[in-house]
Amino acid sequence: MESVQKAKQRFRHYPVILAKCSKEATNYAACVLKKDNVGLNDCKEEFGRFKTCLQKTAASLKTRL
Repeated sequence: MESVQKAKQRFRHYPVILAKCSKEATNYAACVLKKDNVGLNDCKEEFGRFKTCLQKTAASLKTRL
């Protein structure tokens, strides 16, 4: 069950990753909340910045999402 242990270890990093990207997460959430009916490409820029932050932070912690 090595794969299960690796997954659990990755999940332990999630709070740290999200905390480091809180600014981007807040901007994305604010954009989504402004919309009455969120469409496919609404808030695309904000989501892109949030996703990039998550990926860079995960890479700096030597883990993956």
